[in-house]
Amino acid sequence: MRIGLLTEGGYPYVSGDARLWCDRLVRGLGQHEFDIYALSRSERQETEGWIPLPPQVSRVRTAPLWTAEDDGVAYGRRARRRFADGYGELAAALCTAPEPGTPQDASEPLGPEADRFGNALYALAELARDEGGLVGALRSETAVRTLECACRAPGALRAARAARVPELLDVAAHVERVLRPLSLDWYEDDGLGSADLCHATTGGTAALPGLLARQFAGVPLLVTEYGVQLRAHYLGTADGPPSVRALLASFHRRLTAEVYRRAACITPGNTHARRWQERCGADRAKLRTVYPGMEASRFTEVGEAGDCADPYTLVWVGRIEPAKDLVSLLHAFAEIRRQEPKARLRIVGAAVGAEGTEYLGHCRALAAQLFPDEAEGVHAVGDNPVSFEEIGDPAVPDLAEAYAAGAVVVLSSVVEGFPISLVEAMFCGRATVSTDVGAVVEVIGGTGLVVPPRNPRALAEACLALLGDPERRERLGAAARARALELFTVEQNVAAFHGIYLEIVSHSPVRRVLVDDAGEPLPFGAPAETHLPGRWTEPGHLAGRPRWAWTAGGATAPVRATGQPQETVPAPERAS
Repeated sequence: MRIGLLTEGGYPYVSGDARLWCDRLVRGLGQHEFDIYALSRSERQETEGWIPLPPQVSRVRTAPLWTAEDDGVAYGRRARRRFADGYGELAAALCTAPEPGTPQDASEPLGPEADRFGNALYALAELARDEGGLVGALRSETAVRTLECACRAPGALRAARAARVPELLDVAAHVERVLRPLSLDWYEDDGLGSADLCHATTGGTAALPGLLARQFAGVPLLVTEYGVQLRAHYLGTADGPPSVRALLASFHRRLTAEVYRRAACITPGNTHARRWQERCGADRAKLRTVYPGMEASRFTEVGEAGDCADPYTLVWVGRIEPAKDLVSLLHAFAEIRRQEPKARLRIVGAAVGAEGTEYLGHCRALAAQLFPDEAEGVHAVGDNPVSFEEIGDPAVPDLAEAYAAGAVVVLSSVVEGFPISLVEAMFCGRATVSTDVGAVVEVIGGTGLVVPPRNPRALAEACLALLGDPERRERLGAAARARALELFTVEQNVAAFHGIYLEIVSHSPVRRVLVDDAGEPLPFGAPAETHLPGRWTEPGHLAGRPRWAWTAGGATAPVRATGQPQETVPAPERAS
């Protein structure tokens, strides 16, 4: 089948989000054909170029989100009226939507504002297709005045009624950036209209082309979110003016709800993301948890060996930034050092950006203060209790060596999504001590110790418990490796998406005739699964309930779903 892969700020660019995951997915599904539709976030990203693409990628079409020239489209009177009506409905939906954070029950009927937003969005998309673009109109004074009228209308959000002109300009500019995909020429029969399935690798703007392909050509949409875009928006706009925050939160909330509503299937990367999606209105029947796939072979040698370089060494691996809370880890290690003088702490990671560099300097100064007798060489490995290192240093030539150096791997974060470093430690057969944040509990299951965040004493006690019990460490490490190999490999991820692709397409029959270059019907142009006969007796097959298949006698029989990661995990060990 032909897959339209929709990305934003990632694949196939050298730098960006979800690049490795998308590349592994495409390479693992060589039996399918991929067309990539990529939205870039910066000029630098485009300048750096693409990664090498596998042969199953037929074509790549790109568009920038960071800039947009005026399309030069001059609207006539009727087109101007269509734009004013469509944008007015969109603005009214934003200003009358429930306050951000209000819980939604996906089992209840959709409110009128949901239909209002969706209808307005598709009306603007139709206008852009008919007239050749929408960028100039979205930047026009008409758009700002229409937004202002909606903010002043009876029943508008309290924060919206207080919006001043500069704030309205900010909101209108943000809406224009997000809606730029409406003006693209990706939706005809030679573009996304020819796809059997659209797969958006994130929500928000990246899913917009999938919504339009569904609206114009009936192409089903699959949405994968390893980090919920609406949550990221809430966190990223916490410091803005109240009116701007209220209007943009309402806009992104409505866009997210429309994406969830129209998608055939939604695949969160963990239960933490799944709870966010349900709270934002996603139908539980459409949700299927698919864990990220990671390359396990690079950790095989360390994982099978089982032993470590020093049974008294703790290892922390990750990106150095305030959210990782290395300050609490250093205070915890001071307590560990008092009770176990042989203990060592190796912090392996690099700082990113000015904030990360400043935080790294603060942590080094704190380590020198906490261990004054040994501060002379605090940055080196040897007799010093704390070391700050990076992958590629002589003592840490690669990532596997970092985990092999310690008996226990520690995660001290106060904010975490999917904890990649924990999965890597599990592949290496290491026992772990983690803070209870994000998807940590779900990832480790019962194979590690979990403590509250920002609690150095609890963190120290858990680390001491494992340092003093080699048999327990070995038992937990073996269980962790077995769990990681079962749930978090590239193979399980690819197999899960392959099954989901077939399910979605088999329930979205292709109703068009595919032709070759000469205009003749193309034999086998549509995959066989798009023409499955019979009546499906279990419409909620994507909800994880038993599937049904036709038997030779025409009756139905349940078929056990395979390739799906389990969503229920055992309770982890918790340190007292």
